[in-house]
Order: sequence, then C-alpha cells, then structure tokens
Amino acid sequence: MSVRDVVAIGDPVLRRRARELSLQGIASPQIQRLIDDLIDTKRAVHGAGLAANQLGEALRVAVVEVEEGNPRYPYKPPVPLTVMINPTIEPLGDEMVEINESCLSVADLRGNLQRHLAIRVRYLDRLGRERDELKRGLTAGTFQHEVDHLDGILFVDRADPRTFATWEQFDRHQREEFVRRVAELES
Repeated sequence: MSVRDVVAIGDPVLRRRARELSLQGIASPQIQRLIDDLIDTKRAVHGAGLAANQLGEALRVAVVEVEEGNPRYPYKPPVPLTVMINPTIEPLGDEMVEINESCLSVADLRGNLQRHLAIRVRYLDRLGRERDELKRGLTAGTFQHEVDHLDGILFVDRADPRTFATWEQFDRHQREEFVRRVAELES
C-alpha cells in the first residue's frame, strides 16, 4: 500500500477506455495492491473518488469515498468506501442536475456540467461479489465522474467552458450559491 502520483491531464492513459478484469484478475495480488493504492492515494489528497487510470493503470477499477468533514468537499454527503470493478451506470429517469465539479487530474480547475440526478450503478466489489446500488444527487455525480474516467472521459469534456474557474475564484464567487442549490438535492 502506498500513496502514488496522480496522472495529470495530457497523459494518454486518461483518454483510453480501461480494460475490464476477470474474477481471477480481481483476486490477484497486483489488483488488490492497486485497490489499496487507490484508497491510500484518494485519502491522502482528500478526493471523493479515484480511478485506476489516474494512477496510470488502464483497468476498470475505481474507488469512491467521502469522509465526514472532507476538507476538499465539505458540502458532499458522506459516502462509505466503495471499491468498484467493471462498473456500469444506468440513468434512472431523464432528470438532470447542474453540478460544479473538479478533478484530481485537472489541477485547480472547476466547471459546471450536467449529470443524471439518479442512477443505478452495478459493479463487482474487491472480492468479486456483484453489487447493485441506487445513487442520487451529488453522490450520483461522483459515481458518474469516476465511471467517466474509466471510459476515457474527463469532466472538462462535459463541462461548459464558460463556467471554468480556479478553486480560489469558485470559493470567492460561486461556492455559496452552489452549496445552497445542491443542499436541496440531498433533501
């Protein structure tokens, strides 16, 4: 287990669709070590999620976890540690919501994009067990963001470039209204 460097935008691994894993592959020491590295790295940099290609590995593995009081995302509801292997997402309805997102691979940039308000996510956990869960609001957005990574898509591909802002400018001019608006999603 170790904290690894996060790959930055411009590296081709972020633009490739990640390869699915077999049950045998999931159980391998290399994949289990990768999962531990994803968790350690995500926690060290206070992310909400991290995909394997962000560590330079084009494999369909991602983790999501939002700890209470996360300093990077204090407005996000807590999400228990979720290890997703070969995840798929199904929108539940047509309702979309505008979310302001950032990414560990796109340093100091945020932007607004549309995400499905409610989704079903199906995946294998780190033991290879099938999972089927419903997600809503900002949590649904986080899961969509990580699965996008595994498909070679970055949030900047979906965001309105007119809304791009640094973290400082987001905090100064947009954060208060955004937090007020997304609080309504979670109720």
